[in-house]
Amino acid sequence: MNNKRLLIIDDDRELTELLTEYLGGEGFEVECCHDGVTGLSRAYDKGIDLILLDVMMPQLNGFEVLKALGGNHQTPVLMLTAKGDDTDRVLGLELGADDYLAKPFHHRELLARIKAILRRIDIIRESHEPVALLKVNEVELHHATRQVFCHGQTLELTGTEYQILTYLMEHHGTIVSKESLSELVLGRKLSPFDRSIDMHVSNIRRKLLPASDLDKIKTIRGAGYIFLSGESLA
Repeated sequence: MNNKRLLIIDDDRELTELLTEYLGGEGFEVECCHDGVTGLSRAYDKGIDLILLDVMMPQLNGFEVLKALGGNHQTPVLMLTAKGDDTDRVLGLELGADDYLAKPFHHRELLARIKAILRRIDIIRESHEPVALLKVNEVELHHATRQVFCHGQTLELTGTEYQILTYLMEHHGTIVSKESLSELVLGRKLSPFDRSIDMHVSNIRRKLLPASDLDKIKTIRGAGYIFLSGESLA
């Protein structure tokens, strides 16, 4: 047993029953909610390790649930979107989802995605325990509390945004490729036309902007991103 708790928010009862049986057999503790309102109330439970969130649901849809959770929720969210619907995927990432998986999906693909997300969270938590504070170019990360400050102003980041920013700041002044970010933070290889990393970095930039007019993250076309060490590198 891995003792990891999953919350599935999806109004497809047949699907949730199948997933509960399958994921339960893999050692997960699974809880299901079949509408957005009930799901949102359970999503605040800090004991939940991962949320599987469907887009189309009664009362509150998946996007409305993400909006209600706010931009600083720490529990990772895997959005379940319609196949080929790029609009849903982009909007979900903009609202704070950590990753997405298109329906219909193979149960093994879902399991691999779940394990990848949970694995990278465990690895990052363990690797950051000895470091209390990371400060680069007036951006501060307090790992013990997961607080982020830019020029003294508090920022609200999702768990994935926090991890991407941490990795960029740890490697400040050097190019970090999208491929490495995808593998180290999302736990999977970057596939063609996958905009997940782009959207997460865009969200971080948008949240940094009110605190500083100077761009902290520079895009290197065809290569990746650089977190600037100081104003002289801008």
